[in-house]
Amino acid sequence: MKTTPVVLLSILLLSSRTFAKASETGRADPPQQADLFVHDEAGYATYRIPALVVTPQQTVLVACEGRKNNSDDWGRIDLLVRRSIDGGRTWEPLRRLVAQEDLPADLVHNTAAAAAVAGGVPSGFTLNNPTWVACVATGTTHFLYCAEYFRCFIITSRDGGATFSSAREITGTFEAFRRRDGYAWKVIAPGPGHGIELQSGRLVVPVWLSTSTGGHPHRPSVCATIFSDDQGTTWHAGAIVAGIADQMPNASEATLAEVAPGKVMINIRSDSPRNRRVVAWSPDGATGWSKPEFDEALLEPVCMAGSVAIRGGQAAQGVLLFSNPASMERNPLTAVGSAGRARQNLTVRASRDGGRSWSASRVLESGPSAYSDLAVATDGTVFCFYERGRLAPYEKMTLARFPISWMLGDAP
Repeated sequence: MKTTPVVLLSILLLSSRTFAKASETGRADPPQQADLFVHDEAGYATYRIPALVVTPQQTVLVACEGRKNNSDDWGRIDLLVRRSIDGGRTWEPLRRLVAQEDLPADLVHNTAAAAAVAGGVPSGFTLNNPTWVACVATGTTHFLYCAEYFRCFIITSRDGGATFSSAREITGTFEAFRRRDGYAWKVIAPGPGHGIELQSGRLVVPVWLSTSTGGHPHRPSVCATIFSDDQGTTWHAGAIVAGIADQMPNASEATLAEVAPGKVMINIRSDSPRNRRVVAWSPDGATGWSKPEFDEALLEPVCMAGSVAIRGGQAAQGVLLFSNPASMERNPLTAVGSAGRARQNLTVRASRDGGRSWSASRVLESGPSAYSDLAVATDGTVFCFYERGRLAPYEKMTLARFPISWMLGDAP
């Protein structure tokens, strides 16, 4: 497959940023943090939607949406990436991974946006939902994204994120949800965050879809997966997991983990007034999903979350990590009676029984904090890429880096 270098964003002059030295006190070094994207810098008003992966080459890649003019989901958005080749200690400059000039010539605005954008005509096209999936079997790292929330594409790197292929469109994968399930979507999106490679070799990516008939282009919605059994060449639609039942309205952004061979857990955001995460299990990540249920231990302020299962030869093999803003405080901007809670108190939890219970937790960010994604290196270093700020959770995007021992010690 032909590869081409990604265009550098020349206005950012800083070539790398190092982490502050960790404290020598305590049982394990505390998390080291680096602010990788800061609002109103490098020509973008806001940076949103974290996507994180450790590639088969052990480089660390972070991607996000660079929202040019404001913080809205619909509007002129580019997809950006930063890369570390030393385990997250220093970072290459910001690059535009997919920009407006890379879009297909026949792309048009999604008519569903009329419900979200004043005047119904966004300024520029929206590029959304960055989603990584690494394939160790072939040494490749795929990057999925959507344009205008109704066309889905994939690009691929074979060298740890140094270069990427041209884009291939895989929107046809989603047509099965119309034909097979009768779900007449107007909006689709992968992830965001990352998909997973099962021990069987299958690649699985969480997705969500909306008919845009609920007065908002992203409502109502359902959650599902797409999968590939040929290392990302062709993709197929899995079963719809959740969102049809009234008790779990608007199931959407989800995260996946293979908690044991032949046992895949999906952990889902929804608008339920229960304010708890929704979970289900499948033998193959695509079919045979168990009945979705609420996890009473996982608070849900209605927000994206991250998860990663540690496997291989690490000391913490078999541990499942989960991150989200664990808060039940009422969001003052939310109407009375809404399921929405304040996005704050970003917390990482650990489970030793495949997500059935959570034995340890650590707070990464007690203040405003929102979307997050997790990844782990082969040496056991854990990475959490998340949104945070002083007054609002969308002021910067930060990467925290910490040893698994910090997470699994005598955590409260």
